[in-house]
Amino acid sequence: MDRQNLRHCQRIANTVVSSQSERQLFLDHLTRPAGEVPSDPRRCGQIIAASFKPGLSFVTIHSPRFTSHAPDGRRAQITESEMKAMTYRRYGGPDVVTLANVPKPTLKPNEVLIRILATTVTSADWRARSLSMPGGFSLFGRLVFGLLRPRQPILGTELAGIIDAIGPAVSRFRVGDEVIAFTGGRFGCHAEYRAIAEDGMTALKPENLSFEEAASLSFGAMNALPFLRDQARIRRGDHVLVVGASGAVGTAAIQIAKHFGAVVTGVTSTGNVALVQSIGADRAIDYTKVDFATTGDSWDIILDTAGTVPFKRCEMSLKPGGRLVAVQGSLGQWLGLGKPSRKSGKRVITGVAAPTPEDLRTIADLAAKGELKPVIDRVYPLEDAAKAHAYVDTGRKRGSVVLRVVG
Repeated sequence: MDRQNLRHCQRIANTVVSSQSERQLFLDHLTRPAGEVPSDPRRCGQIIAASFKPGLSFVTIHSPRFTSHAPDGRRAQITESEMKAMTYRRYGGPDVVTLANVPKPTLKPNEVLIRILATTVTSADWRARSLSMPGGFSLFGRLVFGLLRPRQPILGTELAGIIDAIGPAVSRFRVGDEVIAFTGGRFGCHAEYRAIAEDGMTALKPENLSFEEAASLSFGAMNALPFLRDQARIRRGDHVLVVGASGAVGTAAIQIAKHFGAVVTGVTSTGNVALVQSIGADRAIDYTKVDFATTGDSWDIILDTAGTVPFKRCEMSLKPGGRLVAVQGSLGQWLGLGKPSRKSGKRVITGVAAPTPEDLRTIADLAAKGELKPVIDRVYPLEDAAKAHAYVDTGRKRGSVVLRVVG
């Protein structure tokens, strides 16, 4: 065992055991070679059971596996193990996603280890895997995700699961808590475990949702909420048009806009009209039959989740002071090309959503109250992630595509 791990073992022993002699017994157990039986295994287990302290539930070091159970059922575990994950080592189609054994995350003092029960395949995963970027951004894809190969080989932006372990500095969560988490561009959720900082984007799972439903909450809502509330400054009574209303962001945007008291119209295909109306849209426009820009109607906010609405197309469909929110904005929109004149009072809003941990708690609260209902299209086992990617690539998914993780 190297010096760093030896010091780590000593800190563990000092933390959980008060007696010098028993501390040495515990330390001998931690540092023994794999497969070697401790001198007094029964007494070693008794020490941990008797000396287990609140707040110390899991420690990971590079040493043989050690597991014991405290009287309250919480677990102290020392392990160097692997987990299953869906990984991609090169860019391309769905076939680049394969099952692999990878190292299990090592906890930092302020982190929780989540055993993932469900996650999703989103448009963000599709972009990172295929380098399919919004207009004008193709050259930036490799700079963001990795020049020669993916910098983060495990995709997945959201999850639902159970806290399996906590670092010694964690106070907000306990082992056994059911949670949701949003990792966004850090990815890493298409696996059996994910370590996340206690003050990161993690919240208790709404009790009224299954793990599969809860896993599909974050991505759409954590994009829709900041754009509508913070950037478009949605107000009660605003008329809002959601283009791409049946996707993950669109279905969340409809419900969040209704929460803020808006009058909502959703633009979708024929087969999704009923879905859009069922989640709260006051009106649905079938784009295969009617172009919203030719209806003569106007809106305070047009939220374009599909990247199909340049300002020129919707200028006459915006009320005075209206805002076009381009969730998938092109480089031209980012640079302000073709933007409206100041005199018109209209604006084009684009950029990257900047959600916060508090936003995730808000989303979880809305879901607990029944104001935000997840929409799930299909569910695949984790091992079939490539099939899920292939379906997402069609561009025809409704709401979320979920991966069920069976540990």
